[in-house]
Amino acid sequence: MIRAPDVRTTSRKAGRDWGRTIVEKVATASRAPHPSGSGISKFPSLRGPQPWRRWGCPSGEPSGKRQRWTQRGRGCEVLGVHWEGRGSRRESGAGGGGRRSREEGLGAVARPLPSPRVRSFPFPSRAGHPSASRRGQAAAGGGANTSRLRAPDLAVTGDRGGDGDVTRACDEMPEKDGGGEADMSKAVKPVRATPSSLKMLDVGKWPIFSLCSEEELQLVRQACVFGSAGNEVLYTTVNDEIFVLGTNCCGCLGLGDVQSTIEPRRLDSLSGKKIACLSYGSGPHVVLATTEGEVFTWGHNAYSQLGNGTTNHGLVPCHISTNLSNKQVIEVACGSYHSLVLTSDGEVFAWGYNNSGQVGSGSTANQPIPRRVTGCLQNKTVVNIACGQMCSMAVVDTGEVYVWGYNGNGQLGLGSGGNQPTPCRIAALQGIRVQRVACGYAHTLVLTDEGQVYAWGANSYGQLGTGNKSNQSYPTPVIVEKDSSCCGQPSPSPAPAFPRGAGCSRIIEIAACHSAHTSAAKTQGGHVYMWGQCRGQSVTLPHLTHFSSTDDVFACFATPAVTWRLLSVEPDDHLTVAESLKREFDNPNTADLKFLVDGKYIYAHKVLLKIRCEHFRSSLEGNEDEIVEMSEFSYPVYRAFLEYLYTDSISLSPEEAVGLLDLATFYRENRLKKLCQQTIKQGICEENAIALLSAAVKYDAQDLEEFCFRFCVNHLTVVTQTSGFAEMDHDLLKNFISKASRVGAFKN
Repeated sequence: MIRAPDVRTTSRKAGRDWGRTIVEKVATASRAPHPSGSGISKFPSLRGPQPWRRWGCPSGEPSGKRQRWTQRGRGCEVLGVHWEGRGSRRESGAGGGGRRSREEGLGAVARPLPSPRVRSFPFPSRAGHPSASRRGQAAAGGGANTSRLRAPDLAVTGDRGGDGDVTRACDEMPEKDGGGEADMSKAVKPVRATPSSLKMLDVGKWPIFSLCSEEELQLVRQACVFGSAGNEVLYTTVNDEIFVLGTNCCGCLGLGDVQSTIEPRRLDSLSGKKIACLSYGSGPHVVLATTEGEVFTWGHNAYSQLGNGTTNHGLVPCHISTNLSNKQVIEVACGSYHSLVLTSDGEVFAWGYNNSGQVGSGSTANQPIPRRVTGCLQNKTVVNIACGQMCSMAVVDTGEVYVWGYNGNGQLGLGSGGNQPTPCRIAALQGIRVQRVACGYAHTLVLTDEGQVYAWGANSYGQLGTGNKSNQSYPTPVIVEKDSSCCGQPSPSPAPAFPRGAGCSRIIEIAACHSAHTSAAKTQGGHVYMWGQCRGQSVTLPHLTHFSSTDDVFACFATPAVTWRLLSVEPDDHLTVAESLKREFDNPNTADLKFLVDGKYIYAHKVLLKIRCEHFRSSLEGNEDEIVEMSEFSYPVYRAFLEYLYTDSISLSPEEAVGLLDLATFYRENRLKKLCQQTIKQGICEENAIALLSAAVKYDAQDLEEFCFRFCVNHLTVVTQTSGFAEMDHDLLKNFISKASRVGAFKN
């Protein structure tokens, strides 16, 4: 006897057909022959899944539907038809709270298969999933869901998206302090390593690196260019050795003297330390955090910006432990003569020059040792910090921005010109969730979770990108032109769809440094824009460059030519375990399992799948099959899922990530579900906001649901004029209007 397993219908291939509901995919037949030969038109008592009732079919009772499913087992193929007729409904009440198996109402026949080693995995039962329990509760309550929105089915395809990590290494206009003649006897050549199969860090655009040989450049793994004219550099090699060269103002190279050097010299005092992040000031002084969370400082110290309790210049790196001994520092930032660090528990410590309140202590006295910045940040968790010339910024985990220090050009964004001695929230950004902040000499940029850039502060060189040179004391949106080069492909059909070019102008990275009046940004489409002071010219609107990185903007157009962050590249040799696993994904030479999806093979390793995924741990136990057929999902979606098990990351467009969200929901992969939500957020726009809100509700993605709801409220006028809003499910619309009214969306 052949038993029909618990499976989902193959007609619902997540990610394959954009925005089509199950009702649109199944064949309509008022009376069709049952597999047994009898004619069946209705099943009033059928308790099986009914997508039209759950997800907004107009009457709730469409004409008779049939869904064809296929399940391959060992040596046989089972074919069945699940009949769902007019008038059938989902029962609730005593004994009816759970969902019944799809085996109900199935007629099955079996036929032999040629290969005994080909099988299909039964898709996990929906019973017990968070989304199933939520919908079951709604059904048990009479079908009305008053607490949460509900939405139609959705799967999408489209262009690749991206994400950007913007960490800062701000620098400032340095004052000149003594130098010296080059001491050639103390120059140490870097230890040579075999550069075969190494990725080379492209540092050739910075003039200071012209002093290094081609062999030395091939060994550079991390680099930071700083100084009044970009005349100092610190870099690490593939051997984890740290080298410096340049003019060495105030001992900023950390060599123990003030002698300039035209050849690289090894920084032995930091031997064995690995750099996590680095920033520098105007003296210049240097603040460095290691991968272990330790802080080292050296260089100019006239204003106690080294945090060692003195005002003597630091000629060698000094370990700063006062008030930081039990803390792990994960980010550093420097103003002209003050320093900030961010710890792993979200606390900010500051020290140094404080004439305008930039240390955030409430006074204007210089701070000689690290002091925690409290006030409005007392019970906040900070996730990002930045420094301007004499001001400080912090972004907290709720997306709010807190600022303090000098405000003569409106760079605090508070709407006034007065200095701020303690942290103050930027009220003008209410309702906007900021992810990153970057500070120029006297201007500020922030990047929101919707990929929008806001700018304020000094604008004498057009560094705000507003099209004029007027200072702004309030956050002002920066409009980046949409890229035309990646908009040639038509949007998928049917709607909802991502508009042509909508994702291209979404910003994923912003760049500025406190020694320059230059701004830069990178779009999701990989295009880099610059504006502000660019090689002596004032560029008042974002200008599309030929660069692939914002770092190149500062190398070629900023004055001075410095790095705005620590440049970094990982070598390809001496692979870690994680890197080795990444390489083995979809490798037919080492794989012992093949997935057949849409006629294409994906190669995997059983042992890794069982280690990484609970579903595979049970389904592959004792299984000797070599080929698994998967018809529930599209090839891009299922490949992205398997790749995630190898890499802990996803490489999928925001559109296709909806299909992956469906998979993650039913496989109970909660971390994957979070990653999908983050990716989907990058592709939201007015045209698809309602569709994505619907998907978020369906798959119980609460974070994405809240994000989409806020987006819809913030763009309410445009969203309500879209076709997606016009075709919105009645229950979803009713709950959306109710929730929007509670947050004041309809106030005049």
